[in-house]
Amino acid sequence: MLTHPRYEVFPVEGIADDVVAHVPTEIKVAVTSSPTRGIDATLRLCEELASAGFQVALHLAARLVRDEEHLREILDRLGVIGVRDVFVIAGDVDLPAGKFDGATALLAAIADLGHQLDEVGISGYPESHPFISDETTIQVMFDKEPFATYIVSQLCLDAGVIAWWIGAVRARGVRLPIHIGIPGPVPSRRLLRIATRIGVGESTRFVRSHGGLLTRLFLRGRYGPGSLIERLTPLLGSPGNGIAGFHVYTFNELATTESWRREALRRLETVQAAELGRRT
Repeated sequence: MLTHPRYEVFPVEGIADDVVAHVPTEIKVAVTSSPTRGIDATLRLCEELASAGFQVALHLAARLVRDEEHLREILDRLGVIGVRDVFVIAGDVDLPAGKFDGATALLAAIADLGHQLDEVGISGYPESHPFISDETTIQVMFDKEPFATYIVSQLCLDAGVIAWWIGAVRARGVRLPIHIGIPGPVPSRRLLRIATRIGVGESTRFVRSHGGLLTRLFLRGRYGPGSLIERLTPLLGSPGNGIAGFHVYTFNELATTESWRREALRRLETVQAAELGRRT
């Protein structure tokens, strides 16, 4: 699962150089959609990364898309640079830029345009959404399934909650593969600097939604995902769960995240070699 994860990055100045410097091109990079910077910032970063040889997924926020013509322009622009993966969300803006007020409407519009996309992702919420009931979020996933090819779960640090949620999603009949969202190794000071750079409004929303994570960061100085991954191991080995891999929220800590990933893979190889030696 750590061999080919997805890395999520914020579209801030200099991040393209960081990706090129630290991330192997076989890792897909997901570029978030910023309410403060607009869809063009996301598109520009996608263009830079695609030209550098990366596989890219664009976060497409419905409330930042004005209408079908604007949507077609975005998809055409992605087609030119060879990006075939979009992750469709509602978007954290109070007032929509146009006619799309949610992800479902935008997904339907994408389908109606006859797109050339290979992958279309949607969100999942292992922990309760601040404004929507768990039952409703799972039903919405079911409604979106005809338009989508995968799910990315929002950040959650509780393996038990993730396991319950996956079971509930599958029980509802949703069969899309799931990329489990996990944080990379994040120092608290760096996280707060990134939150400030992406805008005060986004920082406020992040703190409100992930207060537990911030508390852990301040208590420990850095959060490491190793123990969470260990607790998730039973889920990963069951084909019925449909786990496609990990979606790593890097908080733009790319050097640290990639170093952690490589070390985790080395440790896994050592354990597997020792186990093989015992069997033979």
